[in-house]
Amino acid sequence: MTDRHIIVGAGPVGRHVASLLAERGSEVVVATRSGTDLGLPGVASARVDATDAAALTELASGADVLYNCANPGDYTKWDATWPPLATSLLETARRTGAVYAITGNLYPYGPVDGSMYEGLPDAATDHKGVLRARMWAEAKAAHEAGELRAVEVRGSDYVGPGVGANGHITRQLPTARRGKRAWVMGDPDMPHTFTDVLDVARLLVAAAEDPSAHGRLWHVPSNPPRSQRQALGEVLAAGGLPPVAVSRIPVAGLRMGALVIPMLRELGELSYQWTRPYVLDDTATRAHFGMQPTPWDEVCRRTIEKS
Repeated sequence: MTDRHIIVGAGPVGRHVASLLAERGSEVVVATRSGTDLGLPGVASARVDATDAAALTELASGADVLYNCANPGDYTKWDATWPPLATSLLETARRTGAVYAITGNLYPYGPVDGSMYEGLPDAATDHKGVLRARMWAEAKAAHEAGELRAVEVRGSDYVGPGVGANGHITRQLPTARRGKRAWVMGDPDMPHTFTDVLDVARLLVAAAEDPSAHGRLWHVPSNPPRSQRQALGEVLAAGGLPPVAVSRIPVAGLRMGALVIPMLRELGELSYQWTRPYVLDDTATRAHFGMQPTPWDEVCRRTIEKS
């Protein structure tokens, strides 16, 4: 019998998960509110409001895995959009028995001293970090209560195909290709981990199908940290393009902009990620899964060629 997988979300992680599963012959359905067709061979699309647990349960009936690859479009309204979606996904996993595989991020840790590893407490105080921490805490509690099987994977800032304006490096590429100066948040020379979206998908699929991995979170294998200046220069070089000047957005400018631009207010709360080393420790994942990150030169090539 062919294994069946329901992926909620058609962004870069959802697309890579769908492609990996379809290539091996699994039955794959990507569910979005608009019914987006990814145009991938062997991948079906479904139009469903994922906040409607009854509708999502009907779609996911008989599924082996339910993947949360959603990324609510309006970054400034997560407090309104994520809770009903997370609740529906949890309830669907309870009702169907599908493994619940969650695409997480590093927000729950908040500012840290040293590398981020899976044993760190989720100690964020900003509202986005608190929200994402609560989502995993609720899923983990349900897992421990025997109500469902859950696992979460966490990566750092994404690079790779399809990331676009959602990535701190990829959002610079349209102007950097033309030789224009890049303006970045925080210190452009601070060490920072970047994670390939393909590696997020690889780990999400592996963790979902490994019962011994359930009930905890895992960090996505990622290449050694690079500064924003270094990462952008290396991505450009992979496309045969010269480096561009990289400057820090003035703190005063960010503060003034935050008074009138909601997105800047949101980013301001997370600015600690760019003012101190932001380094992910993936030791446990490499040991458990025997998984290595995609080589950095390949990550850079795929990013510049498909962005």
